[in-house]
Amino acid sequence: MIWFFLISGLFLGWSLGANDAANIFGTAVGSRMIKFKTAALIGSIFVVLGAVISGAGAAHTLGKLGAVNALGGSFTVALAAALTVFWMTALKLPVSTSQAIVGAIIGWNFFSHSPTDISAFTKIFSTWIFCPILAAMFSFVLFHLTKLHLKKSSMHLLTQDAYNRVGLILVGAFGAYSLGANNIANVMGVFVAATPFQELEIFNFTLSGTQILFFIGAVAIAVGIYTYSGRVMSTVGKDLFKLTPVTALIVVLAESLVLYVFASKSLQNFLLSHNLPAFPLVPVSSSQAVIGAVIGISLAKGGKGVNYGILGRISSGWVMTPLIAAVISFVSLFFMQNVFQLQVYK
Repeated sequence: MIWFFLISGLFLGWSLGANDAANIFGTAVGSRMIKFKTAALIGSIFVVLGAVISGAGAAHTLGKLGAVNALGGSFTVALAAALTVFWMTALKLPVSTSQAIVGAIIGWNFFSHSPTDISAFTKIFSTWIFCPILAAMFSFVLFHLTKLHLKKSSMHLLTQDAYNRVGLILVGAFGAYSLGANNIANVMGVFVAATPFQELEIFNFTLSGTQILFFIGAVAIAVGIYTYSGRVMSTVGKDLFKLTPVTALIVVLAESLVLYVFASKSLQNFLLSHNLPAFPLVPVSSSQAVIGAVIGISLAKGGKGVNYGILGRISSGWVMTPLIAAVISFVSLFFMQNVFQLQVYK
């Protein structure tokens, strides 16, 4: 039965791979610097590594928002988020999986009469605003630094092209790792409190039950990258703003840095140990990060060239996603409990 319950989480992981994970290499593929198959292979490997090695931090914050404590509830919440993301993906909108799962969890809180942790919700909500702004700041600064470097170096175009390709691969691998570390909480976070898996030893390495759960979810993300991510890549990589190979590299690096700072426990500990303000460990949207980074490039170039019609559609999707997910979650929980007699909360 456990594999039946995990189906919705795997569906959500597939949807994330098809939507959010595409943003890691969307600009590179859109600018024709990297082939899709190469991008999919690198993204799949590193998203699994990031999820298993560093996925616990962001999942902890999401668990505070609402601890879904029954497998039936976890199944339904993940299914509600997955359906929301799949619908938005079909519309070619780079929707936020983070917002979808948060909306679905809040729907579970209302249905089960569980309190929503206002502190955790405020922390998560603030990242929805700060994430694209931070990405825009990173890309704005990186653009001017890169422009200055290229002006001083007088690099030949062919040499520059070769460096760009290598850079996109390396930064894409870093971005995929950061995505796995940050966003695996969206895919399997609701199953952590009810995980049935025990510790497993493989060649002197011990995997916890949560890490096994995250590995399974990461594989689903990888399948989503391979099978369906090309649709969203075209929206981000070509439709919103025309990117050159250099600006594509900057966008991916800015996005990757944003995902990393919201997922790295070691970075958080370093900042706190030096009495510096630290970023919360929260699952943020790679879609919001990449859109923010693209806008930052546009601003660095004088604010021209952005397709504001596409931007408006994307923004409306961000607003509607958590609301739609919450409603679908609440209705689905009622249906599962009263029609299928499934225990959705304890």
